[in-house]
Amino acid sequence: MARDLQVLPRIGGKVDSHRDRAIGALAARQHGVVSRGQLLDAGLSSKAVERRLESGHLVRIHRGVYAVGHAQLRREGRWLAAVLAAGPGAALSHRSAAALHGLRESDGAVDVTTTRRAVTRGVVVHHTTTLEPRDVTTRSGIRVTTVARTFVDLAAVLPPRAIGAVLRDADRAGRLGAAVTEAVRQRIDGRRDAAAKALRAALAEHDRLATSLTLSELEDRFLALLDAENLPRPLTNHPIDGMKIDAVWPAQRLAVELDGWAWHHDRAAFEEDRARSARLAEAGWTPVRFTHAQVAERPAEVAATLRRLLAR
Repeated sequence: MARDLQVLPRIGGKVDSHRDRAIGALAARQHGVVSRGQLLDAGLSSKAVERRLESGHLVRIHRGVYAVGHAQLRREGRWLAAVLAAGPGAALSHRSAAALHGLRESDGAVDVTTTRRAVTRGVVVHHTTTLEPRDVTTRSGIRVTTVARTFVDLAAVLPPRAIGAVLRDADRAGRLGAAVTEAVRQRIDGRRDAAAKALRAALAEHDRLATSLTLSELEDRFLALLDAENLPRPLTNHPIDGMKIDAVWPAQRLAVELDGWAWHHDRAAFEEDRARSARLAEAGWTPVRFTHAQVAERPAEVAATLRRLLAR
């Protein structure tokens, strides 16, 4: 974050060292941007803010939001600037939130959701009547909608086929666990709008693909994948610390478990999976989980991951 900043210019021939150091420190924590309210809280007067704007110490990004030193912000700086400009309670959302969460690539537009009637040039502002605490989190110092709320919002701005692609990518990245899909379903329960229907259909298709194999069929498919990729066969259904692990390579201390919604579809199973992984890690193993969809639809990616881990 600090790399977004340059040496602060002098104000009137000298640097107001105490306050400018405070501004620089704040900007370094905030991807190079600060709000007018924050500057006033730091002890600057309105005239002092204007002097810094005239000198180039501050560069206006949005009304009441400034970059410190220069306006060459990274995307996180642009995202935070948009959230600050939208006012208290606003959060990065939709496509921008998906990019911040690593669910999809950013397409350049900055989306922000707020309950206020904010209008910010260069920002796509989505107005909502409610933005509940369960819908908001903080990531990289930016107030942003949660993964579950982001999926719901994306369904309103992306075509149905694109929603399915985001679900698959999130699954591949390990961001689509049972707790997330449960939270998404809670948010669209009872809704009859087009976005909710599209998201419900995408989730149903994802579940269908994930449960298209029985557990024994999944294990057979996994072993066939290893053979096709010339990877060494593991020990199967091997006991470790009182647990039966689907596939184990003892020499590399690698333990693989195969997951599917038929067996891991609720919060209790989700928590149990994480507890098992933690126990394996404590025992000195590298725990890895693959879903039905990964093994059935993306075998090359599974093989590449295993090859890297086995090579270590």
